[in-house]
Amino acid sequence: MDADELQALALSRPADALRIARDVLANSPSDADAAAAHQAAGVVHRDFGDIREAVTELKAAYRHARRAADPDREAEILASLGVALVMAGHTDRGLAALDSVVSGRTGVLAGRILIRRVWVRGALLGRYAEALADAEQAVAFLSDTGDLVWEARALTHRAMVLLAMGAIDRADEDYARSEELFAKSGQQVEYADTRQARGAAAFARGDLPTALLYLDDAQRVVDELGVLEPDLFDNKCLVLLAVCLTDAAPTEINSALDRIEQQRGSTVRRAELLYCAGLAAHAAGALDLAENRSRDAMKLFRRQQRPWWAARAELALLQSRFAGGDRTARLLRTGQRVSAELDGLDPDLAAEAHLLTGRIALARSVPAEARLHLEIAAGARSRGLRARGAGWLAQATLHQGEGRSRAMLAACRQGLSLIELYIRTLGATELRVLATAQGAELAAIALRYAVQRGNARQVLAWSERWRATVLAIPPVRPQADDGLVADLAALRSLTHRLEAGYDHRLGSGPLHRERRRLESVVRRRVLVTPGTTGDRPDQFRSGDLLDQLGNRSLVELTDVDDQLYAMVAAHGRVHLQPVGPTSLATHRLSHALFALRREATGRGTHQLDLDAIGARLEEALLGKVIKHLDDGPVVVVPTGRLHAVPWSLLPSLRHRPTSVAPSAAAWLRARNAVPPSTERVVLIGGPQLSTGLEEVRQLSEMYPDAVVLTEGDATAEAVLDAMDGASLVHVAAHGTFRADSPLFSALELDDGPLTVYDLERLERAPHRVVLSSCSSALGGPSGADELLGLVSALVALGSSGVVASVVPVNDPATVPLMLGLHGRLRAGDDLADALAQARASAGDGRTARTAAQSFIALGA
Repeated sequence: MDADELQALALSRPADALRIARDVLANSPSDADAAAAHQAAGVVHRDFGDIREAVTELKAAYRHARRAADPDREAEILASLGVALVMAGHTDRGLAALDSVVSGRTGVLAGRILIRRVWVRGALLGRYAEALADAEQAVAFLSDTGDLVWEARALTHRAMVLLAMGAIDRADEDYARSEELFAKSGQQVEYADTRQARGAAAFARGDLPTALLYLDDAQRVVDELGVLEPDLFDNKCLVLLAVCLTDAAPTEINSALDRIEQQRGSTVRRAELLYCAGLAAHAAGALDLAENRSRDAMKLFRRQQRPWWAARAELALLQSRFAGGDRTARLLRTGQRVSAELDGLDPDLAAEAHLLTGRIALARSVPAEARLHLEIAAGARSRGLRARGAGWLAQATLHQGEGRSRAMLAACRQGLSLIELYIRTLGATELRVLATAQGAELAAIALRYAVQRGNARQVLAWSERWRATVLAIPPVRPQADDGLVADLAALRSLTHRLEAGYDHRLGSGPLHRERRRLESVVRRRVLVTPGTTGDRPDQFRSGDLLDQLGNRSLVELTDVDDQLYAMVAAHGRVHLQPVGPTSLATHRLSHALFALRREATGRGTHQLDLDAIGARLEEALLGKVIKHLDDGPVVVVPTGRLHAVPWSLLPSLRHRPTSVAPSAAAWLRARNAVPPSTERVVLIGGPQLSTGLEEVRQLSEMYPDAVVLTEGDATAEAVLDAMDGASLVHVAAHGTFRADSPLFSALELDDGPLTVYDLERLERAPHRVVLSSCSSALGGPSGADELLGLVSALVALGSSGVVASVVPVNDPATVPLMLGLHGRLRAGDDLADALAQARASAGDGRTARTAAQSFIALGA
């Protein structure tokens, strides 16, 4: 194997290259062969992050090349050594080595050496104008030479610089061409590098699903090769944080950081990983850790003479300090300096720096300084997606400080519309929900202003503007993917085996690890679902709501700075009513749910006073709202944190038909939903119910033409096929809510759990659904004010109404309640009326009453 082949192998199959190099060096090679072997070993160690070993190997290679009197090989090795020296933090020495071998050269060798300098000037030092000039020369020298690998490298490095300078489309064209060349040449590591770089380009363009897809592709390749690629972890962390996947980002980046620290690898790469680890810690709320990570990264970047990276790390440090309550004059001075530095280094990030500095100045009552920085940040409203978000928030904050309310509200509307457009580019429900958090501050500014004015209709309008936002956007079903179906089936089977107690000889450890792996695979498959544009939902109008309420009253709760407010729409008017601390409401809700759970078991030496608990809960949730209600049914729109309220426990609502909706707009859509043209009822009985199949058997007598799935027939595929487009579905099965991952919440069927991911495969959701399973109404609050769970998934897919429980229920006590509910549905009642009537006839026994109060009706 000649020297060039060995160098190519060092980048395509590094482990093999290192083994061959060791073999060569162990057999008394010539100086030429020793130079090639040491160089290959140095490149492998450099790319693995073992930077000290890399420098040692490359110095040895340079000595052998000089003795071999091969000036071209000597120049190449000195260029590689220059890169390694910069990565080791010896920037001046590394650049001097590169400059010495570039000077006066032309042709292919000049192109190869220029590529190294492009990477140092661009990726490491942020000197983009100089790097682009080098890259253009390198592409010219290496194109059409027949050397596909070096042509691809030239294109990749030019793309890197173009992307950093904001020329995203040109960068992606170069990446796409180099990807083809690397694949054709068998350069697997470089193919993976280019794939993840295309992910970074997609991210810069705002196409998050494509970014995640490319990054996952790259991850698979490097995992197979056993290679650590810090760039991949950096980009993956930034993308995950951009979509607010704060649980996944720290795991990814800390894994890479642990590996590079164990290897005592490149301080350059370690600094970049520390920077991303600081961002991840901040997003997860670990502000002390975020400060430490960002400070350590900043110090390393400064030592390495990398001003762009150092400014980014210092901005992250300032953001963590500000979030932790720091409002000192020193913080303001530092913000001013960092903002000025980023103006010349990264205009998009400078917008965030100026926004932060303006807010610090406002907090310190320095209005002139605040105005200066907020105006600069607001000027970014027409730039990239990230800068535009900061720009509109700066504009709103600026007008808020100046008391220009109309301009402030206009900025809030514009900023929220921009984020809404971005949400539509995402297909996965989880990403859409999490992305709403980006609009939380804008929505809060407008809502706070409306509450201060005391304008009830304005408060209702702004409460609706950023509530259940995802439900207003047409859902995107996961792409037809046999792999997803297979992974869901494998996960279902494995979970069924675990819960049935199979495979005791293996122990549960391996099975639990495999389940976590399968859950991760399913999640990744769905996250890359592309979005769709579609029509924008109709704007909410309080007049439309009042017209359709009839004799109903609607109560919408909203949280402003931990104070709960209620908007009551009734009698053709909207009233605003302060209620009290949100924290008190959530505390009393927790107590009420605990009481219902205990009473459902029938255990305890004494019976809890549910009437008194309900009265205290009503006081915390509704205050004096009751006096504004009509005598008829009630629609309640709670906040996400209060979604699981057992409303019939409240004395004033005990005998009223009460329905729950995620937003007033969602209730209007459900009320106007068109039912299926044909009546098709589906009855499903899951395994291991204490009442057996009694509930479904009696219901099948009420619905003689129903599709009945029980006794082994209630499998996931059969259930999904039957549910699709049905008019009414009743599921008598155990349910599980996964607080750690709400989209894996499930209904237990004969072949295992039917998760939310499974339900999202439905072409048309059933019109109405009754879930007599435990805790089926629970969801995970996420994003700005959204929910993830079984019921929210059904509503998002188009179900107009769902009956579900907020706590585990007693199976025998549930059967008569469900029979009474369906009796009223067959008589023509809507879900809320039917549930209220069934509750009234359920009896006064302890378990019967508890079961009746554990269910809520959602939708219309």
